[in-house]
This record gives sequence, C-alpha cells and structure tokens, in this order.
Amino acid sequence: MSAFSLSMTPSKETQGRAYNGYLMLLVTLVITVLGVWVASELVPGDGASRGDKLLFVGTLVVGLLAVVTLAIGFFMIQPNQAVVLTLFGEYRGTVRKDGLHWTWPWIMKEKVSVRAHNIHSERVKINDLRGNPIEVACNVVWRVTDTAQAVFDVDDFKEFVNIQIEAGLRTVAARHPYDDMSDEDQTTLRGSADVVNSELREELNDRLMVSGVKVDEAGLTHLAYAPEIAGAMLRRQQADAVIAARQKVVIGAVGMVEDALTKLSDDGIVELDDERRAAMVSNLMVVLCGDREAHPVVNTGTLYQ
Repeated sequence: MSAFSLSMTPSKETQGRAYNGYLMLLVTLVITVLGVWVASELVPGDGASRGDKLLFVGTLVVGLLAVVTLAIGFFMIQPNQAVVLTLFGEYRGTVRKDGLHWTWPWIMKEKVSVRAHNIHSERVKINDLRGNPIEVACNVVWRVTDTAQAVFDVDDFKEFVNIQIEAGLRTVAARHPYDDMSDEDQTTLRGSADVVNSELREELNDRLMVSGVKVDEAGLTHLAYAPEIAGAMLRRQQADAVIAARQKVVIGAVGMVEDALTKLSDDGIVELDDERRAAMVSNLMVVLCGDREAHPVVNTGTLYQ
C-alpha cells in the first residue's frame, strides 16, 4: 500500500445522477415556444393599464429565467470522458455515459479525461547501485481509473503524475547497477530491461494509487553513463570484455589440451614422459591462446633438443 494512502481517507467514485439531455432539450424548446406565445398574447396595447404592462414584463422575465436556467444544466460527454458532479462542495457522483445530459444548474460540473495519456520524462541524472552517475529517461502510459480520487485527493493530478514519475524513476534506477560484466546472474539496467520495466510500473502504480491513476505501461527510453565518466566507463567495459573473453579462451584451450593428451595416451600413438608432456602442453597452449597466427618450427633432432 502506498505511504500516501495511509495518511488520509481515500475518496471513491460513485455513479452520478443525470437526466436525458435530449428529452430536456425538447422540454426547453417547448417552454420557449410557449413563453413566446404567452408573451405575444400579453403585449399591452396603447391604452393598456399599468397592471397589464407589469404582467407582460413579469411574464417575459420569468420565461427568460426559466429558459436560461434549463440551458445552464446541459453538458456533453464525449467517449472516454467523465464529469464529476458536486453540490455546494459535496461530491454527488460521476457521470461516464457519453452523450447529452442535463442536471440541475446549481450542481457544479468538472470534466475529467479517462483516456490513455502518454508521457516521456526528461532525462535525469542519478547514481546507480554502484554509485556511478548515469542518465535515464522513461516513457509512461497512464489513465484515470477513479475520478473522485483524481479530483479531490490531490491538488492537480496531472502535475502529481509528472512529479511521481521522476521520483519513481530515480528510485528504481538506483536499485540496480548500470551493467555487470561478471558471470553472476544479476539484474542490471542495461541487460534486464523486462525486469526493470516491470519494477518501474509497480513502483509508479504504488505511488499514484492515491490519485486514482493507473499506469498501464512503463519503460526506459534512454540509458547512458553521465558525460563526465562515459569515456572511462567505456574503457572499463572494453577491459572487462577482454578479460572475460580471455578466461573463456584459456578454459577452452585447457580442455582441448587435456583431450589431446588423453587421446594420444589411449591410442598408444606416443609415450610421453613428464618433460615431453610439459613441452607439448606449452606448445599447444601457445598455439591455442596466442593472438597471432602460429609459425611451426621443424625439429630435425630429438624432442629434447
């Protein structure tokens, strides 16, 4: 559970009540037509009394107020959009059904998009698990799942998402080293993209739970050493790669030499004493482990010359 949610009672989205907007539009048109007809019938003539004039003005004002009041209550919802309803500061539910709706004019309406949002974070400089400065950036796809939490539990949920993405990226990137040339099965930022992306998504979902936002996808889009150590780390990677390659070459050469000596002994091709065996091992290791092509030397004497 997120640490934020422990300090407050989270809001919960409920279904709001709204009337059919097309039906109310028809009612508004009918009232408008009736108002115009009544006003035309009550138009005072030249010799009308003051009471008739006041009746005409009052009827006209009431009709206009009724039409304006009805018109204020209309609102439109597009697909993947929601409207949060509040009455004098009290949450009265959320309307998610798309189309034309109508509610009482004194009910406040705030639209919230529940569509998928895509954010590409800025490059941030942090220290990985080994303390090396690196630059990372990520791409996050998120959407609002609880409109009540998004509107009432955080001040600005979009700004909240942006800040938490950077904080979550720093937290996850600091858990692992940038790279590891050893043979150990260790999670690294460069070599374990699936694991790191999964951790980043879980970290962001935990942080954004209080705001009613869910992260559908998160992944690193930029990963590099900081410029001040990029050259040194490149040379270190090259040296580690050379050492790792040399170790495999030597281990393979030892196995080949062992197989060759065993084959010669088992087939009785030649009998080798310790000195001859040492000489053959030395020659084979030079040939197998050397960086350059070997040039054979023909020995016209004995093996001991």
